[in-house]
Amino acid sequence: MTHADKSSKKQTNQQKNSVGIFADIQNVSSIKGKGDLLLEFAQSKGRIDCKNVYYNSHYRNQVSTKNELEILGMKCVDVPDHSENSADYRLMADCVKLFAPKPSPSPNTIILVLGDWDYAGLICMLQALGKKVIIFAQRGSENPRLIKLVGNENFYFVDQLPELVDNSNKTQPQNTAIVSQINCKEAIEYLIEAIKTASSQGKPTVFGRIDKLMRQHCANYQGYLSISTDDGKKFKSFSQFIDVAVKDGKVKKQNQQLFLTELDILAA
Repeated sequence: MTHADKSSKKQTNQQKNSVGIFADIQNVSSIKGKGDLLLEFAQSKGRIDCKNVYYNSHYRNQVSTKNELEILGMKCVDVPDHSENSADYRLMADCVKLFAPKPSPSPNTIILVLGDWDYAGLICMLQALGKKVIIFAQRGSENPRLIKLVGNENFYFVDQLPELVDNSNKTQPQNTAIVSQINCKEAIEYLIEAIKTASSQGKPTVFGRIDKLMRQHCANYQGYLSISTDDGKKFKSFSQFIDVAVKDGKVKKQNQQLFLTELDILAA
């Protein structure tokens, strides 16, 4: 099998693989500011079909994190119960419902953002169903026994996300998997069009939606790896491409959303 065939097979497997995210903000407050990285990591594992976040609206810090993650398109579930482990029970119940009564169409990879041993039963159940379980915990508050349940290769700390996403981008097939190319100037033009489209539809201009609209508007755009810079280099992430567009004065970035500059609004 050629390298190109292997790359194609890997992409096909990732497209078929379904991913579910369940995050407990009460348990892992350090996820704040890293939601986009969590989604990018999950996307490297397959298609994200479920992304649930659990929080308690009685706590300001949790609401702040919830607002940030909601902008990224995550489903935020309020558990305004002062009883201990209330969010744990709701998360576990929702996750179990996802797999009952027929587990076949459900996600085959589950990413859990937590660190409490109370979730051990849920993890064992998911593993018994043949699901791959990946855990992201908060450094210093994790239960060591969880590592034994999923193995070192499937257990990470939230502060490792930047490194994990960067490594994932480096190992993705590039030249063999992505044939079409688009220069940075053209990509920024399609970026602007995508922002206009999302805004006209009244939808949040979050990175994931804009990237999807850019793919629809331009056949040669196949993600940030298909963009060539002036010096022929590749971008390491979609966020890095956005930073260039912002520096160029074409768009503005605020609270994980993209907006047109006044100049582009007038041109529209």
